[in-house]
Amino acid sequence: MASDADLIAGCLAGDEDAFVRMVSRHEEAISRYLVRQVGREAAQDLLGEVWIEAYTSRASYDRSYADARPWLYGVALNQVRRLWRNRPPENLIPDMGELPIAWDPWPTVEIRLDAREALRGALAALRPDARDVLTLVVGEDLAVVDAARVLGITAAKARRLLYEARASLRQDSRIAALLDELNNVGESK
Repeated sequence: MASDADLIAGCLAGDEDAFVRMVSRHEEAISRYLVRQVGREAAQDLLGEVWIEAYTSRASYDRSYADARPWLYGVALNQVRRLWRNRPPENLIPDMGELPIAWDPWPTVEIRLDAREALRGALAALRPDARDVLTLVVGEDLAVVDAARVLGITAAKARRLLYEARASLRQDSRIAALLDELNNVGESK
């Protein structure tokens, strides 16, 4: 069985069927790739563009590689990029006509704003060193020992401060009220 490189060389020598045989080997794989990238409808259009581009640029194929599939994926990727570049900008405002008639986004927005304010207030009420440890461990995803190193304190002190910060947040009335409100919204759905 001839390699893809042999088929491309045959095509360049005038055997047009050689290119068709090479395409038939990889059509399914390239098609699946395009569907995953741009969806079924756009993939059907792009697949033809991939084969046209591959045929047009077949002379540039490095025939030291027997398998043309990686090259074809590159051609397909370039077509996908060209499609995305040439698409009109998406309308970022959602089509409100498809939302349920009784849908109201404002309770969700209000809960998010309330959550932000409650968390800010609760964090502001923490001791500064406890807030710093909590911020580094939770917000920056550092290990407690790394947070301790950042702050120039012992790991034991950082663990204690983290415990205090978490306990304080659990006892904060603003956080408790927010959690109750979130639970009530979740139950009403």
